[in-house]
Amino acid sequence: MVRKIAVMTGGGDAPGLNAVIRGVVKTAETYGWEVIGIKDGGEGLLHEDFVKLGSDEVHGIASIGGTILGTTNRGNPFSYPIERDGHVELVDRSGEAVDNLKKAGVDCLVAIGGDGGMNIAHRLSQLGLNVVGVPKTIDNDLMATDQTFGFDTAIQTATEALDRLTTTAEAHHRVMVVEVMGRDAGWIALHSGIAGQANAILIPEIPFGFGKIAEYVNERYAHGKSYSLVVVSEGARPLDGEPVYQEWNPAAGVRRLGGIGPKVGDEIVRKTGLETRVTVLGHVQRGGSPTSFDRVLATRYGVEAVHAIADGKFDHLVALRGTAIVPVPIAEAIRQLKHVDPEGELVCAARDLGICFGDVVSVPWPRQDEKARA
Repeated sequence: MVRKIAVMTGGGDAPGLNAVIRGVVKTAETYGWEVIGIKDGGEGLLHEDFVKLGSDEVHGIASIGGTILGTTNRGNPFSYPIERDGHVELVDRSGEAVDNLKKAGVDCLVAIGGDGGMNIAHRLSQLGLNVVGVPKTIDNDLMATDQTFGFDTAIQTATEALDRLTTTAEAHHRVMVVEVMGRDAGWIALHSGIAGQANAILIPEIPFGFGKIAEYVNERYAHGKSYSLVVVSEGARPLDGEPVYQEWNPAAGVRRLGGIGPKVGDEIVRKTGLETRVTVLGHVQRGGSPTSFDRVLATRYGVEAVHAIADGKFDHLVALRGTAIVPVPIAEAIRQLKHVDPEGELVCAARDLGICFGDVVSVPWPRQDEKARA
């Protein structure tokens, strides 16, 4: 019998987390279950930092960004960093995590997270803990679900930024390079780039050449287009190259992506001589109030997570399939990431619009040699 459940948000934050928490708490109350929240993800799990959650605690939070529970991407109980003799070691504290929940009388954990969070949830389940997952990532790269909450808000934020940057780019006759999030998958860049009428989109799934981008920009200027807008995923990589990383906590062996936008901007200046500006959107894509779509989707996820517990669907996550929310084995969700198909309909549509992906120079008008052949 289920009497008490816990809910935890882990990894990077995403708009809609609070809506999930509200959905979990309100639905659990209809079953007569008690709900506790785990503060700051894995850190709270290991340090028994638990708080009681009821209707009063979740009143009015669906429209608020972030998470009332806090989160962290450094609290993996299976690989927890501790410092010994001036060195950082990674130790397995997963047994403590399971014991802490058992001591608190928790019958099931609702884990809200992305690929990393679902990996942890699946491994905790293998240790005998009842777990139900909720897919969360603005990158939209979880294979098991058609869409994760937070993605819609992220592309809306990025699209609004592109709209604003387009007007100033046109006014000053500049090239604008905009770096958006997207570590392994280019969904944010692709969707916002098409919506924001970008001229070039660089994503991790299609390695690009700096020379191709420069040639494309020059082609635009040669045909009287006085500005260009280039959208770059943070994980985009040049041909025969690697993504650009910023070192962070090298003692723990952790690297953080960042810097491809400025690098693309520098190369455009070097190869074209055109005035170029770079904007890195960064965490503004994670913050702020979720869109109405994300509020509804996140709420549905929270509600269905509780129903999955009632049905005994442990080691599953709730996923959007078509228009329905259904339980899917977590193992299926973490088998591989959901990447943009370089030959898919959305990329082909973008190419038909004349958008350049840096692998070939595609322009929405005949080039001079093509006119001659015609």
